[in-house]
Amino acid sequence: MAGPKQRKRVEAETSSLKRARDGSAFIRCEECKKDVPVVLIDMHSCSLEAKIKLNLEAQVVEKVTDVKKKPAEKKNATTAEPKPKKSRRLRKVKDPNMPKRPPTAFFLFMDDFRKEYKESNPDSKSVSVVAKEGGEKWKSMTDEEKKPYVDKAADLKAEYDKAMETYNAENGEEEGGSGKEPDLELIDDE
Repeated sequence: MAGPKQRKRVEAETSSLKRARDGSAFIRCEECKKDVPVVLIDMHSCSLEAKIKLNLEAQVVEKVTDVKKKPAEKKNATTAEPKPKKSRRLRKVKDPNMPKRPPTAFFLFMDDFRKEYKESNPDSKSVSVVAKEGGEKWKSMTDEEKKPYVDKAADLKAEYDKAMETYNAENGEEEGGSGKEPDLELIDDE
């Protein structure tokens, strides 16, 4: 008796992907209100008009696929080729005149704690150990011990709120946004 027939592996040689305009692999069908995989739009059960509309909304994204290489070939290929650039994204342009947010009570405590810890442990260079010790001490403190830091943080917050009011008045913006789109800049993720 012969076992099941051995299947031969076939590798797809596609150099492009289909995606929705927002970059996702799914698109919402307006007729049936279901999410449909972009590559399976042709098999969707809605009317021909809906399929055509979905196909128009989908776009082809170019993607170069590497042919599978042996591990030795991969090592040689990666050292000779330059690394590809990371993706780009948009972010708000930061105004240098905008007031800086005040530290929280915990961060005010950590400033004092770091000084004390450095004095008692001058040979300790690890930032993570100092942060861990400070966090443990903050958790073990009572509300009365935390009160000076909380009060100072509240005062700094009040000063920040006043500074933001004057900043917004000078720039003609209301708190929570002015209704216009913010300035954006293109940055590289590295």
